[in-house]
Amino acid sequence: MGQREPGHARRWAAQLRASGRQPRGIALVLSCWRGFFTWLGRQGVIAAHPLQAVRAPKAAQPLPKALDVHDALRLAAHLPQSAGPARKEGRAEGTESEAAAGPTVAATAPDWQVLQIHCLVELLYGSGLRIAEALGLDVRPSSAALGWVDAQAGEVQVLGKGGKWRTVPVGAAALQALAQWLAARAQAGLDAGAAALFVGARGARLTPQVARRKLQALAASAGLAGRVHPHMLRHSFASHVLQSSADLRAVQELLGHASIASTQIYTRLDFQHLSRAYEAAHPRARKTAPKLKLHYTDRLIGLVPGAWCQPRSIPSDIGWALSAPVLLL
Repeated sequence: MGQREPGHARRWAAQLRASGRQPRGIALVLSCWRGFFTWLGRQGVIAAHPLQAVRAPKAAQPLPKALDVHDALRLAAHLPQSAGPARKEGRAEGTESEAAAGPTVAATAPDWQVLQIHCLVELLYGSGLRIAEALGLDVRPSSAALGWVDAQAGEVQVLGKGGKWRTVPVGAAALQALAQWLAARAQAGLDAGAAALFVGARGARLTPQVARRKLQALAASAGLAGRVHPHMLRHSFASHVLQSSADLRAVQELLGHASIASTQIYTRLDFQHLSRAYEAAHPRARKTAPKLKLHYTDRLIGLVPGAWCQPRSIPSDIGWALSAPVLLL
């Protein structure tokens, strides 16, 4: 193998960028080559590492994907028709003491799973938990528990990244969903020996893969377009709290970020929200003349339907004096 120089690696990276490869893809290729040349150095094949000082192109940090407020509330409040509290007429078959105890939860086989994912969504969106943190919660506090919900205090104790404990408030809607899930869980016979709060059909702790699949199915049932994943609810929590409070430090504490820099990315989402509100409401927000719609006819030969055209490209004999761009239909 001939001697490779850093200039060769930089030329490879430039060729990849010119071919349309994204910076993240180039970084992955360079990482593979870096590991290969490291191995060659250990084998004594090369004397110097040609990629030691070569860096991949800087990649733009993508914005976190968050639901808007209406979609998040619709998802959190959505329950399929088969689940939820039993109807009053359904309790007529029970005893008087059961009827006096208030509404009960129907705990048929599909119902408890629906109530469980509903409770999980409320905790993810209402408290901004990571999916691993939420699935690591136990029903009761213990020395071995990685977290639990204190319903009396309205708080969730959770062990986050870096082995750091934090306390996050739990809203009334999440506490109600938790009570419904615990009642359905007991009726379904899943309480025996199961310490985990969220469990599968066999009583083992629910896995992130199953939770993601159930959440996507719930989102589709609620009529939400696109892919919805658990971390999107955490992003939505942070974005919506920041929009309402503008307190970046509080959002950092709620999310459990070690650095404020990790939380600052949500300010970009907040600015986008304010920018859209400004453009929709302020009379001076429009920077271009309003665009008019013009129906495409045989008289506009050579113009493409569905394209915006400047007034100078419209034939002068159409009978209108246009001063703004038009859309051909």
